[in-house]
Formats: sequence, structure tokens, C-alpha cells
Amino acid sequence: MSGGKLGGGLLVAGTTSDAGKSVVTAGICRWLARQGVKVAPFKAQNMSLNSFVTREGAEIGRAQAMQAQAARVEPTALMNPVLLKPGSDRSSQVVLLGKPVGEMSARGYHGGRQEQLLGVVTDCLEQLRGTYDAVICEGAGSPAEINLRRTDIVNMGIARAARFPVVVVGDIDRGGVFASFFGTTALLSPEDQSLIAGYMVNKFRGDVSLLEPGMEMLRSLTGRGTYGVLPFRHGLGIDEEDGLRVSLRGAVRESVVAPPVGEDVLRVAVCAVPLMSNFTDVDALAAEPGVVVRFVDRAEELADADLVVVPGTRGTVKALEWLRERGLADALLRRAAEGRPVLGVCGGYQVLGEHIEDEVESRAGSVDGLGLLPVRIRFEREKTLARPSGTALGEEVDGYEIHHGVAEVLGGETFISDGDGRSLEGCRVGSVWGTHWHGSLESDGFRRAFLREVASAAGRRFVPSPDTSFSSLREEQLDLLGDLIAEHADTGALLRLIEDGAPAGLPFLPPGAP
Repeated sequence: MSGGKLGGGLLVAGTTSDAGKSVVTAGICRWLARQGVKVAPFKAQNMSLNSFVTREGAEIGRAQAMQAQAARVEPTALMNPVLLKPGSDRSSQVVLLGKPVGEMSARGYHGGRQEQLLGVVTDCLEQLRGTYDAVICEGAGSPAEINLRRTDIVNMGIARAARFPVVVVGDIDRGGVFASFFGTTALLSPEDQSLIAGYMVNKFRGDVSLLEPGMEMLRSLTGRGTYGVLPFRHGLGIDEEDGLRVSLRGAVRESVVAPPVGEDVLRVAVCAVPLMSNFTDVDALAAEPGVVVRFVDRAEELADADLVVVPGTRGTVKALEWLRERGLADALLRRAAEGRPVLGVCGGYQVLGEHIEDEVESRAGSVDGLGLLPVRIRFEREKTLARPSGTALGEEVDGYEIHHGVAEVLGGETFISDGDGRSLEGCRVGSVWGTHWHGSLESDGFRRAFLREVASAAGRRFVPSPDTSFSSLREEQLDLLGDLIAEHADTGALLRLIEDGAPAGLPFLPPGAP
């Protein structure tokens, strides 16, 4: 393939949101990378509160960062030029080429702004095509969202602009996959249908031979074949889109908890705050043998937790109100008074502070925090986007920062310091820690040291595993995705699509787009 046509590509679309587009895209990227193909992922527009900071300081969706890891390349803003970060049911922050450019309502975005961005995203795609042998694009939602087709820049809009073939992924675990394949195709215009090359079944359980009559009927009805039937596998999610449901079934979170190295397990409760962002921070905890991680929304669920995590959020003030309304704030105050461990990350760190001045995110003005840390937060219009490094608990630690809130630390102990021991980030008072750094727990040595501190404070005879490597677990996971494609997809046919485009003469299915 490395000697094939430069600039080839494919769009992975889906019959629905969460059909498996992100996983299939990552799997194809890893499979191609194994073949020596220089491949890049691309998603023109992503709506997600799970984001990542590239080395050049650009904010992109975490799914695209993981897909870049699958492709064995460094993620860049070109791979996700438009990121929408919801702040409510009706509005989102628009991040363009890695930098925030303002808040916009859904009506305003789809009413004209999105269409204006088509040139930006096609330019990014063309730059990737000029650098890589292949670009594997991920769609969003469904290409058959006919109410949004006129302004679409992420599904058939980008496929049409690039003349990329499209494979539609369907989640058979939900049922109705054949109707979804047929209906998705039949609701597209003739021009769009000409790029729908075929289908891929995801999350199949059982004997594939039982599915074959349906696939043959689908071929006779649509003139299009099925490029693979991927079996259901636990623990194959990557850092996808938003929602607690996704967090509970993805990646490490879905794995069976390995037996503890010491005598006790360690129980971690994560407060499922509104607009929860980068909940992937706790994946590294769940990867540790003997650590049980669960998401909670009731005060009584904190009672038996050895560690409570208040995660990041796109709505710090809203999360604070939610914690108070549900009695979780009082439970956190009691924990701190009893010396029981609490960790706040980014928005969760801000919640634990004494005071918040916010004329940017919530525009709520002056708001009292929980007062567990001697920290005052002031929201700035300029967003902090960084990839810092430091030391904490005697170990090296890396992270990434995505926040408008600036912390003024007025006391307590240093949490993270620079190489010379000077205070760098965060704060600690007793068994309450806070930091703006996402991803810090992925640093193996620091995670083990932190868990030893938590176990000591919680009175648990828990011992961190000496050899758990979170980065190695991620690589194993991406290899499993590559294996799925290699073993269960028609890789020869996929290569032909990437190199040559959609087959000519694909039949039109009425009625087409209205």
C-alpha cells in the first residue's frame, strides 16, 4: 500500500451515534500502520467534552488523539479542525484549529456558521492528504440526518468534497441493523449514494453464518456488500464522545478488576457532575489491579469509598450547585474533616477551592466554593492549553491543561513542583488534593505513589502493582482493534476503496433525499 496512490482515503460513517465509528476508524488506522502505511485520522467536526492538547498547544477531541496513537503518528489540530464543547442543551464552545473562538447556539451554528467552515475543514484534509498515504475519516452521528444535510461538513459533505468512499457502520447489538443500513442509504441524494460503498456490522454475537442470508438480501436490495462483521468484544472502547453511559462501558472501565496485590481492594467513587469532561482521567486508576472505580450521583454512595474524585467539568458553577443540591457537597466536607481522601481535577479542583469569580463560563460572578483548599479561582477569557511536566510525591508526572479558570493558591502544600522543587501546580491540604492537570494519573510512578498515600489515609492494606504500565495497556488495546480489522474485515476490499474510491455504477435507492 505504501507504494499506492498518495492521498487516498475513506470515510467511516455510522447508522447512529455510538455505532462504533471511533473504534473502527482507530482499528483501520492501526491495521494500516502495521502494513507500513503512513496513515492519519481525521474528523472534521467533533462534539465532545473529552479533549486533548497536542504538542503545539491545540485542543482536539480525545478520540482523534487516540486514533493518531493507533496510526503511530503525533496528533495535530489538522486531525480535528472543529471541536464543539457543549455548555448547555442549546449552546457549545466552538474550538477552531485548536483554539476557542466563542460560544454559539445550535441554531446559529447550523444556520450558517457550519457551512462557512467547509473550506477550513477541506483545507485541513487536503494538507493531511499531501503528507500521508491514507487518511481515515470519521463521520458524526448519521449521514442520513436530512434536516442538517445542507450544512453538513462531517459526513457526506466532506466525503463529497474529497470524493472519498464511505463505509457505513451499524451496531447490530441494538437491533434493526439491516433496516438501518437500507434506510440510511435510501435517504441520501443520488450524488451522496454514489459514494456509499457498503457496510460494516459491529458488535455481532454468535455464528456469522446466521447473518449471511441477511447480508445477501442487503446486497441484492442495495447493490452494496458488507466489508466485515466485527464480533462483540469487551473492553475495546477508546476515548470517544461524552456521557456517563460511554464512560461506564469503554476501554479499561469495562475490564474485570484484577485481584489486588495487597490484602485489600481500593474503592474509588467519581462524582458524575453535569457536563463532566475528560472523565478518562480515572481510566488509569481502573487499570490498577485491585482498584474498583464507579461513577456516583448520590451522597450515600460516597460512604464506603476510599477515594472520591471530583472530575473535570465544562460547567464549574453548575457542578457546584449540583453537588450541593444532592448532598454530595456536605458528604465531601465530612470526608475532608475525617481525613478521608478527595481528589479534584480541573473543574473539580476549582469546586474544592474557597471562591470563584466567573464572568466567562457561567457568568455567575462571585460564588463560594466548598472551601476545602485555600485556592481562589478567577475565570479568564483566554483558555490555558498546555502540556506541562513536573514532579509530585517524588515521581515524575506529565499532564495537559484545558481550562479558563486561573488558580491563586493561598496556602496548603505544593502538589506538583518543577525540577528544582519550586511550586508548579495544584494544592494539597491533608488528604484533599487538587490539580488542573488532566492525565497525570497516567504517569505510572506518580499513580502508584498517590495510591499508596490514599491507601494509608483510608486505612487500607492496598499495594499498587509494581509493573502496571498504562501506556502499554493502551497499546495492547489499540492492537486488539487492529486485530479486529485484520481478522474480521475484508481488508483487500478496504484497500481497494482507499486507493481507488467508491466502485462505479452503484445503484440508486429511492426515494433519495427529499
